[in-house]
Order: sequence, then structure tokens, then C-alpha cells
Amino acid sequence: MNKMKDYLRLYLVMGSPNCQERDPVEVLQEAIDGGITLFQYREKGEHALTGEEKIRLGKALMNRCQEANIPFIVNDDVELALSLGADGVHIGQDDGTISDVRERMTGKLVGVSVHNVAEALEAVAQGVDYIGVGPMFFTNTKVDIQEVQGPRVIREIREAGILLPIVGIGGITLAKAPSVLEVGADGVAVISAITHAESPMKAARAFRFQHGMADSKRV
Repeated sequence: MNKMKDYLRLYLVMGSPNCQERDPVEVLQEAIDGGITLFQYREKGEHALTGEEKIRLGKALMNRCQEANIPFIVNDDVELALSLGADGVHIGQDDGTISDVRERMTGKLVGVSVHNVAEALEAVAQGVDYIGVGPMFFTNTKVDIQEVQGPRVIREIREAGILLPIVGIGGITLAKAPSVLEVGADGVAVISAITHAESPMKAARAFRFQHGMADSKRV
């Protein structure tokens, strides 16, 4: 559990549509150099890659993560995660049952998105490795955004006695990250705060330093 909490400190979620026409592999490398601790390949949205192109990009991104000893997680797609040999998968509430995913991803990391205490308790019962709680704030990244929960829901989950590693996600900026960490999150998951930055490396580094998440190994 402690290792999982370390992984969640600065969790980058990204696919080619998030990179503003920059090379996703270069963006990821800059973010790695800046200190991200976990990466999720989320190839969704307008102009997202499909088929062999999606697989090729996934392999290239996974190779960069492996070189840096950073876990590589695939969003939603268990088949893709298995074919790539990913370190795990992250699913939403509508992406199949947790038990089925856990069975297929034996020995791998499984994370799930939750929006309230009831969903968090179910995730614990199903044996996930961590939960992503959100959306913390409004975000344009997802077209099917759930109702904004705010950091308060993380506090409610912790007050319910849930000790599972938690990462907050959704509209988190450098300025808003403290309010997510202060209520019990082990880290923050970000997309545009890093991928849309002029320097993804500097953006990632700012998160690590400003919020006490830096370590000598990374930055």
C-alpha cells in the first residue's frame, strides 16, 4: 500500500489529443524528467488514434516509462493493457465489473474511478489497488464529465474509514492541488496542467516541489 501511495504522488494521464500537436512521446519524456510518478495512457477524444497507430503509440510511451521505472497504466481497455504488457489498468464505473477486470489482470495494478463513499466501499471490497476520486473541479478534458464533487468527497471517504490509496483527479492545477492533498489524497492526477504547459518538465517539477512531493531520485 505504501508503494502504491508513492506511485500516486504525481500521476500523469495523457494521450495524443492532449498534447496540442506536440509529439506525445516527447511530452511524456519531459514530464518524466520533471518527476511524474505514474502514467496512464488515455487515448480518447477528438482525433484520438485507433487500431495499429494506437498500439504503436502505446508501445512507445510504455518504453519511456519502463526506462524510468514508472508504472504504465492503460485507461479502460483491458485488451490493450494485456497486449502491451502494461503494469495495470484504470477503469470507470461503466467499464465492466471490478472482479472480472481483477481476474483478467492478475498480478497487475487495478485502479477505479469513484465519485462517492458507496462506490469507494465497493472498490475496497473488490480488491482494487487504488481509487481515483473526482472530478475535483470542472474540466474540459472529458466530454462525459460527472458532477463536480470537490475535495470534500475525499474527506468523506477518509472519514468512512477507507485507507486505500487515493488520487484526486479532474481540473487540478498547481494552485488547487493543496486543497486535494489536505483532505487525504495521496497524490494528484493531472492532464492539461502538464501537457498544455510550455514546459511539461517545469510544470511537473513545480507540482513536486511546491507541494512537498519532491525526492532526490526524481528531481
